[in-house]
Amino acid sequence: MYHIVLKLYYSMSCILGLFNRKASLFCNGRKGLLELIRSRVNTNDPVFWVHCSSVGEFEQGRPLIESYKALNPSHKVLLTFFSPSGYELRKNYPLADWVFYLPMDSRQNAMDFLDIVKPALAVFIKYEFWLNYLDQLHKRGIPTYVASAIFLPRQRFFRWYGGLFRSMLSNFTHIFVQDEASAKLLHSIGIDNVSVSGDTRFDRVNQITIANGNVEHIRIFAQDSPCWVAGSTWPIDEEMIAAIFHNLPYNKLIIAPHEVTPKHIARICAYFSDYKVVKYSQIKDVKIDARIESRLREARVLVIDSIGILSKIYKYGSFAYVGGGFGAGIHNILEVATYGKPVIFGPKYHRFKEAVDLVALGGAKKVSKIKDLNTFAKSFLSNEELRAKNGAICRKYIENNTGATERVLKGIGQ
Repeated sequence: MYHIVLKLYYSMSCILGLFNRKASLFCNGRKGLLELIRSRVNTNDPVFWVHCSSVGEFEQGRPLIESYKALNPSHKVLLTFFSPSGYELRKNYPLADWVFYLPMDSRQNAMDFLDIVKPALAVFIKYEFWLNYLDQLHKRGIPTYVASAIFLPRQRFFRWYGGLFRSMLSNFTHIFVQDEASAKLLHSIGIDNVSVSGDTRFDRVNQITIANGNVEHIRIFAQDSPCWVAGSTWPIDEEMIAAIFHNLPYNKLIIAPHEVTPKHIARICAYFSDYKVVKYSQIKDVKIDARIESRLREARVLVIDSIGILSKIYKYGSFAYVGGGFGAGIHNILEVATYGKPVIFGPKYHRFKEAVDLVALGGAKKVSKIKDLNTFAKSFLSNEELRAKNGAICRKYIENNTGATERVLKGIGQ
């Protein structure tokens, strides 16, 4: 059944690819993939293989890659992705010697892939569990780990029908989990090669505050008035934000949607047609002079129609709203918290430990309807003391949870 589902998934992606760009990338990216890998990977140096589902998991794996490479400069780094969004954004990541899609999980693909790349060790990030790859890694005696994993009672590993999925976990050399609750769940099904290391994302976002310089155009836009950032938004988030914008004290808004298609960007601009709107693509490469500076200062809404810069933008907000909470689940709130900014998000956040923690601590606010968003946005825009208090809670939370990267590397013998 497992293999049938995967074959159907791939076939459906290829059909949907006729109409959907992301599905097309997923399908076409795997055509001739093993031949491509065979033609490019040829080394006698040890290979450190890191596999991520998408861009979010990459950000968790990134501190491990960077620290491992610093300790082992002669080793090669192989980075694989399951999803197009991760691969397309990070296919030119400079610390990786090779970046590929992961071939679909069949016994033959797993055997061929490992025959070609011959990893010295493998690290899977957070949620990625592939039956045939893990089985072949185990049979070949290749040290295999999962980092920043988190487990919940409703997952298939802990259900009566989860025998196949539990067998995957027994193939890991060691499992590094984010919290004690995950460790206890694993112990309850007889998985004891577990330790609580924390979440490497804290190390990554802590690096961001050190490494990210100014984005000058955005700094000028935000400097004269209270400004908030809405990041990784979806249409339902944008509709709510547009509905309350005119009710708030004078403020500016930077909005960075999750999808930056021309149609989506045009819709966002239409929501705020009563105000002066600037698209980032219109000004990002323009030399700052008196005319551009005046345009940015007069604008009320800045729409980020580019990808890859959101983590640099949050520092310019008085607070942030992070999207996804009215859909499948919220996006990355740690990129906000690391700058010591309060954060607001929708009701679907319970799968994310950091969100649950920050709501309990008071640094984050959950909203379920427009009225809630209006109340919290108005409070954060008008009350500097409240912003500072909630922001300090968020920053302290980041500082208290760093160090996972060092613990994982120590655990794998680095």
